Amino acid sequence: MKTLIVIAGPTASGKTAFSIELAKALNTVILSADSRQFYKEMSIGTAAPTEDELSQAKHYFVHHISIEDKYDVADYESDAIQLLDELFKTHDTVVMTGGSGLFIDAVCNGIDAMPDVEPEIREKVEKLYHDEGLHGMQEALQRLDSDYYAIVDQQNPRRLQRALEVCYQTGKPFSSFRSGETVKRDFAIKKYALLWDRQALIERIDRRVDMMMEQGLLEEAKARYPKRDLNALNTVGYKELFAYFDGICTLEEAVEQIKIHTRQYAKRQMTWLRKDSSYQWITPEDFDNTVSVLRQELA
Repeated sequence: MKTLIVIAGPTASGKTAFSIELAKALNTVILSADSRQFYKEMSIGTAAPTEDELSQAKHYFVHHISIEDKYDVADYESDAIQLLDELFKTHDTVVMTGGSGLFIDAVCNGIDAMPDVEPEIREKVEKLYHDEGLHGMQEALQRLDSDYYAIVDQQNPRRLQRALEVCYQTGKPFSSFRSGETVKRDFAIKKYALLWDRQALIERIDRRVDMMMEQGLLEEAKARYPKRDLNALNTVGYKELFAYFDGICTLEEAVEQIKIHTRQYAKRQMTWLRKDSSYQWITPEDFDNTVSVLRQELA
């Protein structure tokens, strides 16, 4: 049976390198499920695969849309399933990797139908965002749906907006509409998550942020600054530098905030993954054994 192999894990856990080696070993391709790497104008700050990495294995859904485009998890599910139908005509396995658990789940399990939201409700949430910013939406969602608040990317305004719209429209928690019912796919799914010691992961995150700055993240953020109000840019690595450009903090403080917010994001990713018992946890050192087992199972 055709098989989708998922390689997940927190940010800076080595998913890209692991997935490339796995794709090469299995002679297949990679689907990115990192919603920040979709945008072609955001390369350094999203740790997107380098030109060298892209040349080692064919990647899909990397830099395929613009920060100006509206693209959500439903769009991704539709595009990914359509692409998988084509890829499985010539490949027995396909690797999918990324840190966006919601997008991985959409492909593996389908997404729940959400209620329609009236324009005045959408305007109410937009006004909350405009008047009170990200913090105001975080507080509102924590009050209205603490369960979803605990696992959502709290730095992603679109995710917060969507959840609040449903809460206000229905008077019920957004999480109550997430049924957890799985859509039956016509391919098998094997899911792995990369496990790191907490302190080791923190050190990797800090090193990667320093490397991003050396690679030109400051210049990349400066080029995006005129469009800083776009949802795509209200994300870790950019919004902290925008605050520096606005004179709110020093460059050193902005870089430290990037590290702190990235650590917090990694913690939320781990929370999301641990709630899913279908993942097999492995360390990067398990690569050879994982490939050997997969080859036997897929033979």
